[in-house]
Amino acid sequence: MTRFIDVADIQQLVSSIGAEKFITSLAQYIRADYLRWEEFEKSARVANHVPGGVIELMPTSDRTLYGFKYVNGHPKNTAQNMLTVMAFGVLAEVETGFPLLFSEFTISTALRTAATSALMASVLARPESTVMALIGNGAQSEFQALAFKSIVGITEIRVFDIDPAATAKFVRNIAHIDGLTIVQPQSVREAVRGADIVTTVTADKNYATIITPDMVEPGMHINGVGGDCPGKTELHADILRAARVFVEFEPQTRIEGDIQQLPADFPVTEMWRVLSGQVVGRESKEQVTVFDSVGFAIEDFSALRYLYDLAQARDIGAQINLIPDPANPKDLFQFVAAPATTLTHDNQFPVSPMGLN
Repeated sequence: MTRFIDVADIQQLVSSIGAEKFITSLAQYIRADYLRWEEFEKSARVANHVPGGVIELMPTSDRTLYGFKYVNGHPKNTAQNMLTVMAFGVLAEVETGFPLLFSEFTISTALRTAATSALMASVLARPESTVMALIGNGAQSEFQALAFKSIVGITEIRVFDIDPAATAKFVRNIAHIDGLTIVQPQSVREAVRGADIVTTVTADKNYATIITPDMVEPGMHINGVGGDCPGKTELHADILRAARVFVEFEPQTRIEGDIQQLPADFPVTEMWRVLSGQVVGRESKEQVTVFDSVGFAIEDFSALRYLYDLAQARDIGAQINLIPDPANPKDLFQFVAAPATTLTHDNQFPVSPMGLN
């Protein structure tokens, strides 16, 4: 049987644990898997660019489990009162290929993106960082705020969006969180001034320049999340040229990240090397660091592992017959030959009047 987790199940899991604790534990799963980097089959995601958006598959596997995510990105969807990003995920056994988990992954993607951002910032930003500018207050913004509060220790969030309604939504959702002060500057420049960390999570699918070099101050850490597909950027190229740049999986980020603006030989460092201690992240207090985040399949794999472990331990989600289970594995035809009235939910087939068993 395959465990199925829907939106209500995700809500139950997160509420029973608490969103901040959920994100923190998820970050630990992500860190653990990045430390096993060389055990994974890795490839850039498979992307179909369609009018107004993109539809992608993100697969990876280790020696035991295979995971993939289906995800889209259609910024125009909000005009139709639909989500920009929608996703589901699957986790399967490598040995047999049997799907263990079929899960909602829209909310889960938001959680894992924030957990990844904060995890990477915890080893790249200055240790005393407490103030973050959050540029773009859409669907991902609250998750980033909670992650940076719980993992990095951010106490002040400066929020700005060109859509005042988005900022109002953010304030409404986060205002009750203890230990977090929300400031509402009137411009990107005002929000960024004096910030320890700058997070950009804008949605428009175009070459944008949200942050310019004159806004960047010594020692800043920039968490660039919104530039995540070809033709979509947020940071001026000169910011990248002057900074130490970190990525998840270089072959994918070269295509999709902000570094798509730069030559193929521009030096970047994959984050697994920093997390494992092979290389240092920040080299000085004054250095500007950039995490050019596009999202990578290992992070989804980690989230699927985490969800599966939680669901198994708490018995949340339904057991579904996603895969046929015939008594004779060489006789799949019985599932279409027998009259529907003779089939039972446990795949046991009584002898039909026509003797098809």
